[in-house]
Amino acid sequence: MTPEEVTHEVRRLEITTRHLVRDIMAGEYSSAFRGRGVEFAEVREYQPGDDIRTIDWNVTARLGSAYVKRFLEERELTILFLADVSASGGFGTRRRTKGELAIEVAAVLALAAARNNDRVGVAFATDRVEHYVAPAKGRRQALRVISDLLSYRPRSPDTDLARALTELEPVLRRRAVIFLLSDFLAIGYGPALARLARRHDVIGVQVADPRERELPDVGLVTLWDPESGDWRIVNTGDRRVRQQFHDRAETWDRELGRTFSEGGADLLRLETGEPYADALIAFFRRRERMLWR
Repeated sequence: MTPEEVTHEVRRLEITTRHLVRDIMAGEYSSAFRGRGVEFAEVREYQPGDDIRTIDWNVTARLGSAYVKRFLEERELTILFLADVSASGGFGTRRRTKGELAIEVAAVLALAAARNNDRVGVAFATDRVEHYVAPAKGRRQALRVISDLLSYRPRSPDTDLARALTELEPVLRRRAVIFLLSDFLAIGYGPALARLARRHDVIGVQVADPRERELPDVGLVTLWDPESGDWRIVNTGDRRVRQQFHDRAETWDRELGRTFSEGGADLLRLETGEPYADALIAFFRRRERMLWR
């Protein structure tokens, strides 16, 4: 995109997502993270009536009596987008590519953050963190994040989420809400995800395309992997091939869900051919119920 095209697209996204941003700000956005934007203050001895979930078991074992953690609630949130910009994001067979879907969702969330006076930033990841924009407040910052998401051109086509997540750890010194935007066509990042989720509120946004789960019956087709550059001929006319492809995709999704659940992170799945507004609002409402029950 030229700078003029980027500016036009930023403006288009701001206009077309305005109603959704307003709906999210009607309650779902701020309440979905309330109680999670906190910083550790100190430990003190347990008193009757304290929530047992705040017990610091390490200190308790060391001192021989129960101690609880005390936290100070932050008035503002820090929102960071970790955008997977590897080559597989360019795939899409419906109204948009996976990468375009990720950008639009990030635009909604960035504008909602600006309205809530929260800090917002972005990091771009391939097989490493290639570029980082530190979180800051304001509508201008949100528009900069959106502009960078639209215009950034990655240097590597590859994916290494484990390395990217590990590199992000020392950069974030205060607790943040991290939206990890990716198709998650990667392996081995579970431990790095779990480490990050222990300090931050991590939310995976999986962008997927229907053709990654169901092959049409169109005979012999040639498939290309944009990250590895490999080509492969597949006989989609063979029912067993189509079923195997479907089964592997379902297994992949189950393993992805397990990785996030065991890592203490949330996961939202969106498809390129489906409207994402209802799914996004439902996700925020579900988080709100979980946080306040």
